[in-house]
Amino acid sequence: MPRREEPDIRLRPVEPRDLPALFEIQTDPESNAMAGTKPRTREVFLAAWERNLADPGVNARVIEIDAPRAEGQPEIVGTIARFQADGHDCVGYWIARPHWGKRIASRALPLFLAQEPRRPLRATIARANAPSRHILEKSGFRCLGFRMGEETDRFLPLEIADFVLD
Repeated sequence: MPRREEPDIRLRPVEPRDLPALFEIQTDPESNAMAGTKPRTREVFLAAWERNLADPGVNARVIEIDAPRAEGQPEIVGTIARFQADGHDCVGYWIARPHWGKRIASRALPLFLAQEPRRPLRATIARANAPSRHILEKSGFRCLGFRMGEETDRFLPLEIADFVLD
C-alpha cells in the first residue's frame, strides 16, 4: 500500500499574530474531548498566551506546513511547547483535527526535542489518548503510571497517564 504523502513541517517561535489561528484550533470539541480539556474563551486564551509569550520559562513553537500554492502563506497546524507545571519542565502539543493522521505530532516532537535541551521532561495525557501515548513512547518517553485527574477550569476529571523523558 503506498504511503500517503506527508507535508513538510517547520517549527518557529509563536508570535502574537499567530494567536487567532491558535485560538480557533483549540476550540474544536473533538480535540478537547481527546485531550480531556475544556476549550477556553477568547479572553482566557489570549490572557494565557500573553503570559506564555512573556515567560522565559516557556519555549513555545508553532507547527506549520506549506499552504497550497494559491494561498502562499504557511498554514499553522498546531503548537508544541516546553513549560513549567507543578515544578517540572513539561512538554505538550496540540494538532488541529483536520491534520490528525498525517504524522505531524510524531514528526514535530522529535524536532522539538532536538532543539530543547532541558531534561527530564514530563508529559501528561488522557489515558484514553492512544495516539499521543504512541507518539510519546516512540520519542523515548516512558510511562510513570496513571492517576485520576481532578476537574479544573481547564481540565475534565479523567484518568491521566504521566510520562518522563530522562
